[in-house]
Amino acid sequence: MDPSDPLAPYEKRRRPPLDIYRRHRPLHGGAGHLRPEEPRALEEWDGFAYAPAGTAPDLAAAVSWVAQAEPQPRQ
Repeated sequence: MDPSDPLAPYEKRRRPPLDIYRRHRPLHGGAGHLRPEEPRALEEWDGFAYAPAGTAPDLAAAVSWVAQAEPQPRQ
């Protein structure tokens, strides 16, 4: 954090938890690694919270979508 930047603490809080910008969750709840054939909800960090970004037909498609995220530069 840059001590001369008055917005540095604010910018740090806008980073997603564990720097995960995209994630997927099973549509019907439960653990993410169980039932890989079921659809997944896709979520993307918008700077304040995870927002719905779409759905994936199965775990493989969801993992592929998460992997497509460009890494954000650390501040």
